[in-house]
Amino acid sequence: MATQKITDYERKRLENIRRNEELMASLKLQSMATQLSASTKRPRIEPKSYKVNSEKKPKTQDPTVIRRSLRSRGLPPDAKGLGAIDSMLKTTLESMDRKCDLRKLGPISRRDVYSGVSDRELIETILGVENKPQLGSEVKSEFGDCKEEEEKSCVAFTLVGGIGCGLVKKEEDGGESDVKVEELSLKEENVARVVPGNVMNVRFFPSCSLRMVVVGNKVGNVGFWNMDSKEGEENGIYMYRPHSGPISGISIHQDSMSKIFSSCYDGFIRSMDAEKEVFDLVYASDETVYALAQQSNNAKCLYFAEGRGGISMWDERTGNISAQWSPHDDRINSIDFNSLNSNIITTSSTDGTACIWDLRSNDADKFKSLKTIGHKRAVHSAYFSPSGRSLVTTSLDDTVGISSGVNFEDISMIHHNNNTSRWIPKFKAIWGWDDAHVFVGNKNRGVDVISPFQRTKIFTLNSPYVSAIPCRFAAHPYNVGMLAGATGGGQVYVWTLG
Repeated sequence: MATQKITDYERKRLENIRRNEELMASLKLQSMATQLSASTKRPRIEPKSYKVNSEKKPKTQDPTVIRRSLRSRGLPPDAKGLGAIDSMLKTTLESMDRKCDLRKLGPISRRDVYSGVSDRELIETILGVENKPQLGSEVKSEFGDCKEEEEKSCVAFTLVGGIGCGLVKKEEDGGESDVKVEELSLKEENVARVVPGNVMNVRFFPSCSLRMVVVGNKVGNVGFWNMDSKEGEENGIYMYRPHSGPISGISIHQDSMSKIFSSCYDGFIRSMDAEKEVFDLVYASDETVYALAQQSNNAKCLYFAEGRGGISMWDERTGNISAQWSPHDDRINSIDFNSLNSNIITTSSTDGTACIWDLRSNDADKFKSLKTIGHKRAVHSAYFSPSGRSLVTTSLDDTVGISSGVNFEDISMIHHNNNTSRWIPKFKAIWGWDDAHVFVGNKNRGVDVISPFQRTKIFTLNSPYVSAIPCRFAAHPYNVGMLAGATGGGQVYVWTLG
């Protein structure tokens, strides 16, 4: 084959390339470019995992989130708690790298995770109420605790599937209630900022002689607010950080109040033991723990949502998991027990359903719901009413569902704007002190009151002292008319009658 002849154009182009290379070599441009490329090349960054990176610092460590302007702080009642909580937060930030590893497999000293000066008054208060008898602490029978004089107003019923659920009071005509929700008011002294950042859970201490709120936030803090505390150095506010991530559940059993259980997205469940002065490690999982609950008649067992749609039961007597179920296809957001039969539970899930189950089902692989309430989007909560005869669900499809009737077959979907921003915890509607009222937050810094009997919103609690959206709620189990609401900014508001 004949050699291809190089054209004049190609010969000239090659000559230009040769001259340019000689020029660059004389100026050392090529070696300088190589060095510059090596110095600016970014190293490969491995993808971060939330579960294994215990050193990742929460966003609230940036002091800029503690805003200082009066407008940002809100009204004076919110400012009341800022001095104490700012001091706590400062101490927390200064001690982030000291003392203990929050992912440690074992007990953590209470002092190592406390953010204040002294919590002695809190511990003495908890141990004090632990030894006092509480109203309604008697164990309920499997088929309810209706008194003889009330049995005439009770009827036995059977859930779908033929499984007995106990006794349920006959529905009263008109849904009359002794609680006048329009008389609930918020006083200035009943407002405080207990923790920094988003409150994920709020609970009242189950004591008829104590007004104390317990909250858990998004960065692993568990805070206590003793509303009956004497004015002192801590102002009744105590904050700990036993976890490294969002608090997914808090449980305080009326028969064992010296142990406060908390679960976390980091897969850990811990128990604050007031007697031992430690946060014991109860359970550690490679999966996320999303919810936590206990039966009213059993202080020895914990039920928690773990991983993708699973429920586990941990037994304190054996120190191990004694039962597991897989009732949902996606994460479980809440667990609640029926007040009349502790074997009956309800769960809500991101799979778009809320279900009622019987724990006595023998075949875990064929665990089927007795009743399923469907929503169009994720369901963030499902709670039985105080009587056990109704169920309220809250979903991202902008509805609050009310299910009642003999087999919970009477279902109504009440429109409610449940789409909070990504910075505010999702709304979870709760029952009050009877079956007549449901409470849920609204985006206008109020509390909507829904009547399950009228199937509509009947009232909104408003107050000039509320400077943020209350999104998580708890009703005091003994003090009728005492309602706590918590916000994405760590504030707690407590409404009372009168």
